[in-house]
Amino acid sequence: MCRKRKAGNAVEKKTDRMLLIRIAQMYYEQNMTQSQIAKELGIYRTTISRLLKKVKEDGIVRITINYGIAGDNIAAEQTLKKRFRLKEAIVVSVDRNQSGAVKLQAIGQACARLLAKIIKDGDVIGFSWGSSLAETVDALETSRRKGVVCVPLVGGSSGKLESRFHSNTICYQAALKLGAQSLMIDLPTIVEKKETRDDILRSSHFREIASMWEHLSVAVFGIGSMNITGRSTWHAFYGEETVKELGDRKAAGDICSRFFDEKGVPVQTSLSERTITIQLEKLKRARYAIGVAESLEKVPGIAGALRGGYINALVTTEETAAGIIKLTE
Repeated sequence: MCRKRKAGNAVEKKTDRMLLIRIAQMYYEQNMTQSQIAKELGIYRTTISRLLKKVKEDGIVRITINYGIAGDNIAAEQTLKKRFRLKEAIVVSVDRNQSGAVKLQAIGQACARLLAKIIKDGDVIGFSWGSSLAETVDALETSRRKGVVCVPLVGGSSGKLESRFHSNTICYQAALKLGAQSLMIDLPTIVEKKETRDDILRSSHFREIASMWEHLSVAVFGIGSMNITGRSTWHAFYGEETVKELGDRKAAGDICSRFFDEKGVPVQTSLSERTITIQLEKLKRARYAIGVAESLEKVPGIAGALRGGYINALVTTEETAAGIIKLTE
């Protein structure tokens, strides 16, 4: 009697295993749906789902990920995350021969996907200005979040920037996509005198903005570089004397017109007392401080931002990531 029971159990186990193999073949090799398999075998679909889980647990099916397809990107992301203690590092594959516009669009789309994943109800989201931010907001999918506020992190450009790159425009467009409230900053980034800046900081309008900066949940910003100061927009915006002063003091980059050197140490100039933007230290308090930037010219600036701890999430291209890793070895 005992021998018959043992023989019966062995046959039953073999039958069960053959069934698991058959289900695995139908699902993974023949690309049949769970419903189709259930109908074919006369088994409940919920049972098929349970058995598909079992085929992996029993080692009948082993799934491997071919990291060779994007291995360099993953390795770069892991290196950046570990080296700079980042929450997120997103390295986008873009042919280095592609135009700057294509590269900006690629990192903007990647940043938009990150935002969709991390934004929560009640968040205060700050945006700077620039082309990478405009591409990010363009790529945001429409969704609805409760109690979200979008706020500029930097003043205006006094007509020296395309309107779609302005922080107010970016905040407004982001708010439309997220069903959020949008605040505006009707102030220039740079004023002529320290006294003017101080008066603005005491104004009721600015106090509302400053209050939001104190409760910032997510900050999204581009990163500037002194390596591109030869472009006319830099000279028009900051002025010849300021650009020279920044160069003399070894500024490597900026976030929201707050400058720092390659080690991330803030660079103080005459501009510092005339600037209406968020302080770098406040970015460190945000749950996510996302830098979205690319190009080899910007590598020293991005490296400085990373070393200074002003960002805890980076979105960039493969070429730029390689440059950052090499520079900071």
